[in-house]
Amino acid sequence: MNVTFRWPLVLFLFSLAALLVLAGVLIASWLMNRSHTFSAWRKRVFSQQKRKEAREGTGENADSAQSTLDRALAKTRHLAPRTPEQPMVWSVKQLLKRAPYAARMRRYVVLSVVSLLAALGLTVSAVGLTGRPSAVNQVASQNHSRQIILCLDVSGSALPFDREVIATYLDLIDHFRTEKIGMSIFNSTSRTVFPLTSDYHLVKKELTKALGALKGVENQKSIENMSQQDYQNISDWLEGTQDRKDSTSLIGDGLVSCAAMAPNFSATATKQQNRVAPTSIVFATDNVLSGTPVYSLRQALHLTELNSIRVDTLFTGTDVQSAAAQDLKAQTTALGGTFQVRSANNSVADLVTAIEQQKSRSQTNPDADVVDQPQWWLIVGMLCAAVLFLVAGWVRR
Repeated sequence: MNVTFRWPLVLFLFSLAALLVLAGVLIASWLMNRSHTFSAWRKRVFSQQKRKEAREGTGENADSAQSTLDRALAKTRHLAPRTPEQPMVWSVKQLLKRAPYAARMRRYVVLSVVSLLAALGLTVSAVGLTGRPSAVNQVASQNHSRQIILCLDVSGSALPFDREVIATYLDLIDHFRTEKIGMSIFNSTSRTVFPLTSDYHLVKKELTKALGALKGVENQKSIENMSQQDYQNISDWLEGTQDRKDSTSLIGDGLVSCAAMAPNFSATATKQQNRVAPTSIVFATDNVLSGTPVYSLRQALHLTELNSIRVDTLFTGTDVQSAAAQDLKAQTTALGGTFQVRSANNSVADLVTAIEQQKSRSQTNPDADVVDQPQWWLIVGMLCAAVLFLVAGWVRR
């Protein structure tokens, strides 16, 4: 994450102002020191001249001494070396060379340097903060607000496959964070098991209930041999999916019913509809049609395309080379979906995982946010302010 300054012009102006203030302080300090040195030298020269006049008795008045001093000042601007006539004078510098004053003087100098560095660090930190240090935080919004619709064909031949799909999503639900998930089952008619929701407690409850109802379903023979109670449990769960007589597995109608669970779905759309949250349907069917549907599979897939809904297919049949399987594969992949087939080398869980990974890659959108990054600048500034506060107190004492 590269840190940049969001307000570089403000940073430049404050840096320039800080440099000007620092230069002004240094110049003022230098001028004051030079003025003090020059005044001391001038007093010393004037004192020497007065003593010399007193000794020699020249009788020159103060005006002539002042003129002599002015001439001396015109010739040189440096401190004159001490003459043999100059008497020894007690000074603070000499006192500071003696213990314990020398140790205190050294401590004073060290603390002064530390306080100067702390003030400099505080200034740099303040100047940096005025530029508003920021960084571009790119986050891959993978699965962000994704909507998943489980669309299961519950004709007799597809039930064992449906049980494995439900079991896989029951495991995957623990890894979901912002996704919404819903489930619809169909045969000749459709039933919404639960609508699109992010209430994962409800989702797990309904999936567990469905898994319990289908726990004895492994093949058609197992359905025929199950107990009356188990059969009743399956019938209760499938209620509402066989309301049309002489019709089963109306594939296109079932897919449209699943797609209608998506918000703002339009069955009369004639052009591509924009969708805020990416929506996908996991469509498990053997594509064996029995009866006359309202929508053919081609029409249903075309409607999902117009409504910007992705369809990924799990083929529940056994003959992958059949015309139904090949037609389902061709129509699904033509619209950008995936077609998964169960084999001896992969389980239903592998197929569902492959679909989830494919959707995660295709629906990953990088989000870029400009976020403030004042952490180090603020920490350095606070540390420098604390050091300056403590050291300044010690220097004053």
